[in-house]
Amino acid sequence: MSAYMERKDLAAGGAKAPVAVYKRRRELTDEQRAEISEAFEIFDSNKDGKLDYYELKVALRALGFEVRKADCQAILRELGTEEQIDEMGFFTAVKDRVLDRNPAEEIAKAFQLFDGDKSGTVSINDLRRVARELGEDVSEDELQAMIAEFDSTKTGRISETDFRSIMESDY
Repeated sequence: MSAYMERKDLAAGGAKAPVAVYKRRRELTDEQRAEISEAFEIFDSNKDGKLDYYELKVALRALGFEVRKADCQAILRELGTEEQIDEMGFFTAVKDRVLDRNPAEEIAKAFQLFDGDKSGTVSINDLRRVARELGEDVSEDELQAMIAEFDSTKTGRISETDFRSIMESDY
């Protein structure tokens, strides 16, 4: 797209004059940069500063992206070697994908992960399961307090609306 486009200048009797168009640059937040770096570091299993095909695929999936074999192979061909990609190449491959994320879809996916029994709500058992899966040692009292704090309907469960509010706020 050109940095200028034409518009009718009514004062000049219909003549066209250039008008500057500023395209907003999309930039990653510090949090998004850290998330990408952390994924690279975690999945660089042999700590050689490069991801092979399998490490790349797992890292992309950990960041929430559904990727096929062909996607990973294309990334390796374009931004790395046929077999490996370094951190800068990984960053380049992931940047636009991260910027294109739809926060509402991401929250909905996260809710589905919490809602283990597919009831449409998050129960104390769901919180306990997620904490255990993440290796977090959370007491029963802390779990009860989470439910009590965020359960706006006072049902003893966190609704999807409550969950969305939690995820969109700065707790």
